[in-house]
Amino acid sequence: MDQHNSGFLSSIPPITKNLIIINLLVWVASLVLPKVGIDLVELLGLHFPGATDFGLWQLVTYMFMHDTHSISHVFFNMFAVYMFGRVLENVWGPKRFLTFYLVTGIGAGLVQELVWFFDLRDVIFSSQDMINLNGTRLLAKGEFLNLFVTIGASGAVFGILLAFGMLFPNVPLYLMFIPIPIKAKWFVVGYGLIELFLGVSNFGGDTVAHFAHLGGMLFGFFMIRYWKKKDAKNGRYFY
Repeated sequence: MDQHNSGFLSSIPPITKNLIIINLLVWVASLVLPKVGIDLVELLGLHFPGATDFGLWQLVTYMFMHDTHSISHVFFNMFAVYMFGRVLENVWGPKRFLTFYLVTGIGAGLVQELVWFFDLRDVIFSSQDMINLNGTRLLAKGEFLNLFVTIGASGAVFGILLAFGMLFPNVPLYLMFIPIPIKAKWFVVGYGLIELFLGVSNFGGDTVAHFAHLGGMLFGFFMIRYWKKKDAKNGRYFY
C-alpha cells in the first residue's frame, strides 16, 4: 500500500486543495501583516473604480480575502469549496474547474461594481469634489469611495453551489439542524431566492454583498450552458 497517497490531503483534487490552502494563507497574512503596517484589504480587496485605492487586479485578489474578525467567514467558504468543489473538479477536471471558479468570482465582483455604481451614482456624477460624511468630516470623492470594499470567495462559492445543483439536481443535501433531506436543485433555488430577497430588502446593518452572490450564480449558469452546448457539438457528454 502506498502510504504517500493515502492521506487526507492527497484525497482532495489539486485545484480544490490549493484554493483552500491559498485562502487560508492569505487569511493568516491578513491577520499578521497589519502589525507591520501592511493592509491587505486596502491592497487586495475590491474597491470601486473611482476610489483612489482601486486596482484592476482586485477583481481577482478580492476573492482570496476574508474577514479577520472571526474564522467563520473563511471556514464556511472553504468548507463549501471542499464539499462541492472537489466533486466538480473530479467531474470536470482541474482546468475547467479553475476556470469556472475564477470566472464566477470575477463575475460576482463585476456585479458588485454595478450595484455600487447604482447606489453611488449621485456621488459619482456630483460636481463637488468633497463629500460630507454624516456631518462629521469632509472627504475627497476618491477617499470617500475607498470606504466601499468587498472581500471573500462567496461569489465563486455560490457559483459552485449552482453548478452542483445543475449537475446533480436530485442528490439529497442535509442542512445543519434540519434532519430532512433537500434535493440539491431546490436547495440552490431556495438559497438564490433568499439572497435576492436580502439584496432587495437592504436591511440596515447588513454588510453582505448579496447581489455579488447572485452574480456568481448568474455567471456560473451561463458558463455551464455554454459548455453544455459546446460539448454537445463536439460529441462529448456534459455532466
